[in-house]
Amino acid sequence: MTGRRIARVLIDSPLPQLDRLFDYAIPDELATAAVPGVRVRVPLRTAGRVVDGYIVETVEADDSGEVEDSPPRPLSELDAVVSSVAVLPARLYALARRVADRAAGSASDILRLAIPKRMVRVEKAWCAGDPPSAAPVTAAAAAWARAELQDFPGLADALTDGRRIAVDAPPVPVELPSGETTGRWATLLAAAAAHVLAAGRSVVVVVPDHRDLDSVAAALEGLIPASALVRDDADQSGPARYGAYLRRLADAPCVVIGNRSAVYAPVHDLGLVAIWDDGDPLLAEPLSPGVHARDAALVRQELDGGALLLLGHTRTTDVERLVTVGWVRDLAARRRVSPRVVLSPPDARGARIPSAAWAAARSALADGPVLVQVARPGYAPALVCADCRRPARCPHCTGPLRARRPGATPECAWCGRAATGWTCGNCGSDKVRMASSGSERTADELGRAFPGVRIVVADGAHAVLRVDARPALVIATRGAEPIADGGYRAVLLLDGERMLMSEDLRIGESCLRWWSNAAALARPGAPVHLAGVVGPVARALATWSQPAYARGELAERAPLRMPPAVRVAAIEGVPTAVASALSTLREAVPALPEDAVVGPVAVGDDSAVHRALVRFEYAQGRAVAESLRASVVHAALTSRRSAHERGPRARNTLKVRLDVLEPEL
Repeated sequence: MTGRRIARVLIDSPLPQLDRLFDYAIPDELATAAVPGVRVRVPLRTAGRVVDGYIVETVEADDSGEVEDSPPRPLSELDAVVSSVAVLPARLYALARRVADRAAGSASDILRLAIPKRMVRVEKAWCAGDPPSAAPVTAAAAAWARAELQDFPGLADALTDGRRIAVDAPPVPVELPSGETTGRWATLLAAAAAHVLAAGRSVVVVVPDHRDLDSVAAALEGLIPASALVRDDADQSGPARYGAYLRRLADAPCVVIGNRSAVYAPVHDLGLVAIWDDGDPLLAEPLSPGVHARDAALVRQELDGGALLLLGHTRTTDVERLVTVGWVRDLAARRRVSPRVVLSPPDARGARIPSAAWAAARSALADGPVLVQVARPGYAPALVCADCRRPARCPHCTGPLRARRPGATPECAWCGRAATGWTCGNCGSDKVRMASSGSERTADELGRAFPGVRIVVADGAHAVLRVDARPALVIATRGAEPIADGGYRAVLLLDGERMLMSEDLRIGESCLRWWSNAAALARPGAPVHLAGVVGPVARALATWSQPAYARGELAERAPLRMPPAVRVAAIEGVPTAVASALSTLREAVPALPEDAVVGPVAVGDDSAVHRALVRFEYAQGRAVAESLRASVVHAALTSRRSAHERGPRARNTLKVRLDVLEPEL
């Protein structure tokens, strides 16, 4: 007599205590449809309801109904198979499980990022159509890709052999066959993708935002078959995104380009994962368990093989640490290319734009557009008392006051209320003055200084992706700089000292990345003026030695035990739960040094919530993650009210996050 088949199901739930596989009996009517990877509905006895899940694997039970390595017990049956499409392949579950375990999180949280919501019509159309076939790369495209990669000796072999490599992108704009201008980094990624696809393997390219996606897509146009290019964009409609996901599940190789969640794309025979500009905060996942795309890519490369390419105009300390320990190999270009950076010291008269930068902008405007990078959007992002210089605060919520235009009534940046009749709480004055210049105020000032010159503002409120080659002053906030046809004839980097005043641990890295990305938009030979900044960051930009700066930062953080020299976990919750988690951690990882734990302290003014930081070595990561995860599950179970208890159900009393980028109590 043949035993029954058992389905092991991962339940789609945010509850940490449900982050494991549950066994369910497969009824006879679902025996054919219940295969690994499909969506199912299953009963959850503890909740008294039916929930969603995925079949991870199926096993055979013996005649008594017992499963090997499982205790004998009665099993509930699957309620329904939602779809016949196996949307969770084994390789994706293995990746989600490994990434979640590293971050002390739940696999279902990772899968929620990776697998889009089901679209029935799209799925039916996909099942009715013919499966995609492999689309070969033309010989001409493959030859172009090999030639393009020759600028970096050993890069083509490293991609073929599946190595981990870090490359500094040449900071120059290039013109595509279509006549469109893009960064050299995009054509380098396109060449790497075409080279790997020509070998019959899939590629995943992860970039921060939609503008980078457009650049990579433009560089790939005409280079690889259109049927092999799959876009994973957060701006896509639900049907489009689900259709793209189904294409990634096919056995035919493809090139996936997308945002941070694309790192989990379950492609066939992965040959390359490429990350562009890993220092961009958009690649840090804000949702639990908060895994950075770079870290997920490292885990995936170790699991699935293939090459890992970390590309950027700057080098983050995270990547430099990997290079230092030998986990990632640094590949240098055959010929060093760098922009012409001019350091303009602070003006003795206190002018915002030094005279040399003024002269460079005036000269460059005769030939084409000039980029002016500023720190903030708006007109006057901050106001101060005209008499005592204290920051002007809203009388209702104490938020900072701002001005949208000269002479306008100040309004609060937080609550939006107009501060009519405002008076200073320190000196009683009713007058304010502008303490900073945003993008709009800078445009107003430069418009008066350069009459007749076209002014373009690019910031969060004014999205500008490209500008033509006609003379113009382009005032852009950091990260919002549009691409100019043929490159900018000059670049002015303003407000550098103000940017560096931030208390963020990585502010030096961030400023260097903002300035380097803006400098890379300049035409070869065009001047790049950094105004009013001196020190290591300015020297790194002027000498274009970003890896050396990252090494220096890493060396300074090591004795202080700050990331990424060590890993940092943040534990937050009620005092008893935090104390219990720290005590359990000490027992589980006795090798932790005495100063490993910082805190706990009360969060803000709320004494009911405490927060602690734990600093630990990378070799201790697995033990720390397992201990903290066990504490989260224990806290979740003990916080549940009993059936006879009245009142609202207690919320989860403990939260844990690993690899905190900006540790603060």
